Amino acid sequence: MLLIDHYAYNNRLLSVHPAEKGIFFALTITICLAMPSLYTSLAVIFLMAGAVMFLAGIPWRFYGKLLMLPGAFLIIGVTAVAVSVTCESQQFLWAIYLGDYAVGVTNVGLDTAANLFFRSLGAVSCLYFLSLTTPMTEMVGLLKKLRVPALVVELITLMYRLIFILLGAAGQIYTAQSSRLGYKNTRTGFTSLSQLVLSMFIKSYRQSQTMYDALVARCYDGQLHFIEDKRNWSARHVLVIILVDAALAAWALYAGGIL
Repeated sequence: MLLIDHYAYNNRLLSVHPAEKGIFFALTITICLAMPSLYTSLAVIFLMAGAVMFLAGIPWRFYGKLLMLPGAFLIIGVTAVAVSVTCESQQFLWAIYLGDYAVGVTNVGLDTAANLFFRSLGAVSCLYFLSLTTPMTEMVGLLKKLRVPALVVELITLMYRLIFILLGAAGQIYTAQSSRLGYKNTRTGFTSLSQLVLSMFIKSYRQSQTMYDALVARCYDGQLHFIEDKRNWSARHVLVIILVDAALAAWALYAGGIL
């Protein structure tokens, strides 16, 4: 079991009704994506960080490491937005001139890149809140209550499980390679990485077949059934969610308005 799954089953918000957490997630991510202000995105990031670390009790080091992964990809992605290539005269903060063309960074491009980065990170923090506080079994039950087609729910469940199989296989192979000095230098590192990808594909495929055989052995008929713990709605929780998101929406409207 990976730590994400571990904390989903071991956090202080586990007893909260999954629909309440789903409502908080849906309202907050909607505000984050619909309101283009940089200050709104920062508010969402800090709000979700507080909910995850202080309310759910997730260690801040682990949550910080989780945010670093999408953050690294976002930095690479928004770099292309920040850099402008043009033959027209513009006010560059920094530029390289190649003949008639200029490659550089402008104030507008930098503002757009920063806005896109923090808005995306805010949306990711909302997803982390839901995944770190709500077990997959409760998410499946919530999706079924929302009348999501059974085929979509089953695909989501199987993909979620296969992700853990894939990551588990990669971790085992990497540990075995590292113990044999498979990454002692750049050359052996690339060789080991190519072998890891190939071995990971083969091993994950075999384990997925094993998982399917296990389902068939348990009379799998095309539908996945889970035992769900009964959770009670809390009027106080719902009121707090509405007040918090209303305050966030008011701040977003004050800071930047609607997209």
